[in-house]
Amino acid sequence: MNSDDFLKKKAKLDESLGKTFEDLEKGYNETVRVRNIVDNTRGILDNLDNQFCQKTGLTKADMVFLFTAIGLQISRQYLLTKFPQRLDDQTAANNTLGHEKEKSNRLHRYYQPSLDEIITNPVPFDANIGANGALSGGGKLGHRVTAIGHDPILGLIFGTANIATSTLTTAIFKSYHISTNEKKRDYFKSKASTKLVLSHTLDKLIHQGIEGKTIIATSIMKEIIHLKSDVNTKHSLPLPGISAINPKMASKIASYGFDMSNLSTVVKQSTYSILINSMIAMIHRMFCESDKEIDIKLHEVRTRKIISYSNLIASSSNIAVVAATQNMEFLDLGGLAVTIYRLITDRKFIRDVKEEFIFGAYKNIVMGDYLI
Repeated sequence: MNSDDFLKKKAKLDESLGKTFEDLEKGYNETVRVRNIVDNTRGILDNLDNQFCQKTGLTKADMVFLFTAIGLQISRQYLLTKFPQRLDDQTAANNTLGHEKEKSNRLHRYYQPSLDEIITNPVPFDANIGANGALSGGGKLGHRVTAIGHDPILGLIFGTANIATSTLTTAIFKSYHISTNEKKRDYFKSKASTKLVLSHTLDKLIHQGIEGKTIIATSIMKEIIHLKSDVNTKHSLPLPGISAINPKMASKIASYGFDMSNLSTVVKQSTYSILINSMIAMIHRMFCESDKEIDIKLHEVRTRKIISYSNLIASSSNIAVVAATQNMEFLDLGGLAVTIYRLITDRKFIRDVKEEFIFGAYKNIVMGDYLI
């Protein structure tokens, strides 16, 4: 080996050793860096927690959304969705759009009332004269749980069929012909066949041309108007389906306040509350200026805070008003249910985003990719 070859090999060896020492130094420095991060984990996490709070704290613009949402929810509570005043049957009927003055004057053949009779006569399932126990067992709600035409769901089928055939079907699905007595009142004339009640109704709808279809359309409209006139009366209507299972139980449940009037009001309250929340959320999210996934989630945290805070404040003020006035008509039960749901779900979402932000950033710090 000559001197030139020796010098070349020495140069390569020196270069290799230099690179090895450089790599060892980098590894040592990285180990020291990671060790320092681990030793200061508590402080780093606290700092990231503070950053999360700063990034998701409500801004001045957010406060405008918050107070707007509070105002809308409170206005909704007292102007749109308070519990209605319960009326007597006649007053409620007179106040119902589409209700006309009626009198019993039934002159038809069995199952075949004319269109004029259907329009001018009361609904047949309000009859009780001559029932001879057919409508017994209804408790406080009486015939509203024993005549299936008053069921808010089943009534759309059986009540419509009863009107179209001048019959009454009970909660145990026995049917009776309803006619006019000498005092011009509806009464139970004789037994009918529930099967024929339904088959004659279908026949009018399918095989009797425009006249039959008009009778069915008129019958279902009369059914809807009647249900609407009954729903906010003192006894209201039973909850759907229960009458067909146990009329007395349906009446007992209604006596505890679980009737269609209260149910429809609570559903209306929750629906309007959700609509306001959705509107506020949709508009607020339009103000997110970043396309980064984490920034979008941080903005949504602020959105959810606005909704949760506004719902909580509105519900708290509502409870205070009800307690002060002792007026249960003002109770926003549906809105309170929405508030509880929002508090649970929004809290979980915020916690998940916070964990993603903090531990994601901590991982980037450990990996050396974090930018402040």
